Amino acid sequence: MKKHIRAALGHPRLLHLFDRLMFTIGPATSQPSTFSLLIAPPGAGNIGDQAMVEAFLENTPGNVRIICHGQQDICIPDQHAERTRVIVLPGLIYGHLLPHLRSIGVFRRLLGRAQMVAITGADIMDGAYNWQASTNRANIAWLAAQANIPVRILGFSWNGRAHPQALAALKRATAAGVQLCLRDPLSAERARADGLANVTEVADIVFAARTVNFATASQLLYSLPSQCNYALVNASGLIGRSSVQIEGYVRIIRELQHHGLQVILLPHVSRPGGDDLPVCREICEALGDSTVLMIERLLSPAEIRGLTAGATLTVTGRMHLAIMSLYSGVPAITLATQGKVEGMMRLFGAEFLAIEPRPDFAERIVALIQQVLARPDDLRQHLHSKLPAVRTLARRNFDAAQPEPARQEELSCAYD
Repeated sequence: MKKHIRAALGHPRLLHLFDRLMFTIGPATSQPSTFSLLIAPPGAGNIGDQAMVEAFLENTPGNVRIICHGQQDICIPDQHAERTRVIVLPGLIYGHLLPHLRSIGVFRRLLGRAQMVAITGADIMDGAYNWQASTNRANIAWLAAQANIPVRILGFSWNGRAHPQALAALKRATAAGVQLCLRDPLSAERARADGLANVTEVADIVFAARTVNFATASQLLYSLPSQCNYALVNASGLIGRSSVQIEGYVRIIRELQHHGLQVILLPHVSRPGGDDLPVCREICEALGDSTVLMIERLLSPAEIRGLTAGATLTVTGRMHLAIMSLYSGVPAITLATQGKVEGMMRLFGAEFLAIEPRPDFAERIVALIQQVLARPDDLRQHLHSKLPAVRTLARRNFDAAQPEPARQEELSCAYD
């Protein structure tokens, strides 16, 4: 009974009803616009989420207020600390009725001074992970738009199988003027097919990041042979810790070593429900090879970009590690989940780098490693040729009001 009551009190329709009532009880105090307001992704041990927040800060001038679920979710880099304030509203997206009402009251007051509202969309808008949270984000966007504040949902993917309530809430938000920034052409196609309006095609905002830390990479690589070529390997805790995945990764790493590459195991997410660290450790133990370097902590996004910049190849179960490899033109063979990787690879004309995590994934990745390493310079040049257009698309997240540019044929050219 208690479970059913909690579910009823946290249902997005009920929360949205009370939100609308609160927003009609007299106007919120209106003051001069003084900051940009960002609703952050879950964070809390996810380098990709941290990277998106940092990319927003690096591309958004002036004062910024960031709404998080918890105080430890996001770390603000020192260079942005003076102009950035983190506001913890635990009930805004995930709360039940009473904590939600407390959070929505604070949010309403913040809107009185916000010059714009941005929501980090990532892969959390279509309801694939948590339909209630997806619906709540769309409803929050609608509320801000109703307050006549420009709202955009930054660079997100759309799987084409959205939860009905998440889709309905997002349709309502776009009808109120919310701008949708879809981070790949395939997601944009799916969104339009689902009847969503105000669709702007962009790239993931992390492609617009500006900081790279090479010092940490140098420290991590200090113990390796001088001038060695290396590959980065990540196993996603979200995909699972099955014996098939462990054995598959062992085979993949042996193939990389056969090509003379030093292998570095690199976790990208470490939090309950999807922790890469235990999986990477199990792979390391199964290898029983002291030459494999295991990174035992999560690096910052800038440190990751410093490490990926020198890699020959990346094999990953995490999309944002792939993005931060492609950021430097480094090929990233990526296990594709939730329909979010294929479209991103289309931006580079390299859809073949996306591999579905089926039982035969290792055989397919080994064959792809052989193909890529047979002509590594050709693929790197191809990826580098696409980067200027992708970075331009990424910057459109921060200027979404401009008309869309003409489609560039080069973005759809496949590598061969």
